[in-house]
Amino acid sequence: MGMGTGGIFMLLLLVLVMLVIVVLIRWMLRSTDDPRRERRTPLDILEERYASGEIGRAEYEEKRRDLGG
Repeated sequence: MGMGTGGIFMLLLLVLVMLVIVVLIRWMLRSTDDPRRERRTPLDILEERYASGEIGRAEYEEKRRDLGG
């Protein structure tokens, strides 16, 4: 006697569970290492613009006051 249909379904179920586990692990690892998830505040962006020379000191100070920083 072979495995029968019950054995085949158990094998398919085992493969399905393993695939779900692999997909979940990959999703969790990718979501924690995603650099796009880094949150920058408006003040951070303003400081970067000032540091790169995109805006001058007067504009930086004015916008910083507007942001409450």
